[in-house]
Amino acid sequence: MTPARVAVKLLFFVNGFVHANLAARFPKVQELFRVDNGTFGFVLLATSLGALMAMPFTGWLIIRNGSRSITIASAFLYCVFVPLVPLTLALPGISGLLLVFFVMGITAGMLDVSMNAQAVMVEQQYRKPIMTSFHALFSIGMAIGAGCGAFFVKLETSLFLHLSIITVCGLMGAAWARYHLIHDKPQEKKSEGPAFRLPNAAMVSIGVIAFCCMLGEGAMADWSTNYMQHIARASEAFAPAGLTTFALAMTTGRIFGDSARLRWGDKNLMIGCGLIATLGILIILGFPTPYPAIAGFFLTGIGLSAIVPIAYSIAGNAKGLPPGVGLAMVTTVGYSGFLFGPPLIGLLADWYTLRIALGLVAALFIIMTFLSVRYKS
Repeated sequence: MTPARVAVKLLFFVNGFVHANLAARFPKVQELFRVDNGTFGFVLLATSLGALMAMPFTGWLIIRNGSRSITIASAFLYCVFVPLVPLTLALPGISGLLLVFFVMGITAGMLDVSMNAQAVMVEQQYRKPIMTSFHALFSIGMAIGAGCGAFFVKLETSLFLHLSIITVCGLMGAAWARYHLIHDKPQEKKSEGPAFRLPNAAMVSIGVIAFCCMLGEGAMADWSTNYMQHIARASEAFAPAGLTTFALAMTTGRIFGDSARLRWGDKNLMIGCGLIATLGILIILGFPTPYPAIAGFFLTGIGLSAIVPIAYSIAGNAKGLPPGVGLAMVTTVGYSGFLFGPPLIGLLADWYTLRIALGLVAALFIIMTFLSVRYKS
């Protein structure tokens, strides 16, 4: 395994690890700031807006500066802003919290595009599908991060201390990775084009599939702990087990995802994954008790595991587009689901219940499966 592949995998791990630690403490954040699901949904919406503002421009930044420099800068900034979340309690209302989540969204969006651009370049060096192996490390980071979050909850560690420790770990990983990323050179400025490009027709079709998948992934990441604690009636310490199980399932699916792509092809794999994810979310909603819900989270994770890596691989290898530009197009469509989905679910949870709100996820999984059937490779 080349140093570049290890470095990119490490960054995927750091991204998932830091995010899961923060997501596992979302109930604590709500408690400290005394906000309901709907209000916290607006906080998550700030993250969405930050990421979606950054993503379309990131492809342009990569062309001008190279993906390596953008990856390094965004990884460091993302980690640094995480422990600032509890410090915003000193500011009036939730204005500080909104600002921090907005900036984290910007850095997260830039990191997602740039590190996947690095992954595409490594995949091109290997000349075979390896994209899911990178996303497997994100899932491993999510699983370990969720378990780590549950551990700190059990120890009753303060939110600031917990997130500060996680930030130090993330910065150490990013510091090592920066020396081994691929040194892609900025492209020549032959002509001045727009700062960003909207998704073209070819990218929209795969982007919509990614949208449905990533909305479900975002919902599981941000609301599974809440669902386990308040709907499935799990204990506070046991509640993060839903997120841990989901992340472990995503990891399992992604470990074997590249070989599955070679064996069954992208279209058949997306259809099968869509069916499994739909079954999983229906179990979660139909049996709202801890252990059946955990089984549902596992199936949902297996189902979602390979879809986004396939979408990113297709986008990064699109003919006539640099990897960063193709990825920026698909992530602009797809990642909007990951980011706008959780706050939308928060609003629906306040208007109805979280259980009914997650019914939206089930509906989108059905649409995702249908679009996969119609997809033409």
